[in-house]
Amino acid sequence: MEFFGNINIIFFIVAYLVGSIPFGVILAKQFAGVDVTSSGSKSIGATNVLRVVKETNPALAKKLGIATLALDALKGTLVVLAGMYVGLSLETLWGVAILALLGHCYSAYLKLEGGKGVATALGVLIVLLPIPTIIGGLVWAISAKVLKISSLSSLLGLIGVIVSTWVFADGLGIESNIPLYIIAFIVIYKHIPNIVRIIKGEEKKIEINN
Repeated sequence: MEFFGNINIIFFIVAYLVGSIPFGVILAKQFAGVDVTSSGSKSIGATNVLRVVKETNPALAKKLGIATLALDALKGTLVVLAGMYVGLSLETLWGVAILALLGHCYSAYLKLEGGKGVATALGVLIVLLPIPTIIGGLVWAISAKVLKISSLSSLLGLIGVIVSTWVFADGLGIESNIPLYIIAFIVIYKHIPNIVRIIKGEEKKIEINN
């Protein structure tokens, strides 16, 4: 019982379970009557929600895509902010961030299936590395506008965060940058199929403004 009395352990478990909440699945089923886990890329993230819902209800697709993006980011933000509120160490907060991301990518509620992790990574990083994350967000926005390839834009945004951390931030505030690299590895790993399609020139474009 002493194990579950440890505040760090409690937050690690909560972070994973909160991160596991599949908002894309819930919103698409509730408002559009579709199952995103069996359509499109089968991802639970905003891009697949947008793409799948657009097939049957274009007017609703953008709204649900934006809502999914916001909620997936917010679940990461809230668990990190809650950890800050109770006074968790910065090292522990990075652990909370990683577990929230793992929850999204390998959801406890979807038999360890999940999304690509971009929005949730954004949600945790905006708290822990605000300036590099804002820069990375700008890189993503410009890339998305120009390239109209969601996966490539997301990966470029992630690179923007890492490079900005090297240039503008004094590391992560802890002894190592490894937590950031773990987050980057998870997101890149989940994007391997997309990367293969990008190399082959087969990755689909998405009209984000439609």
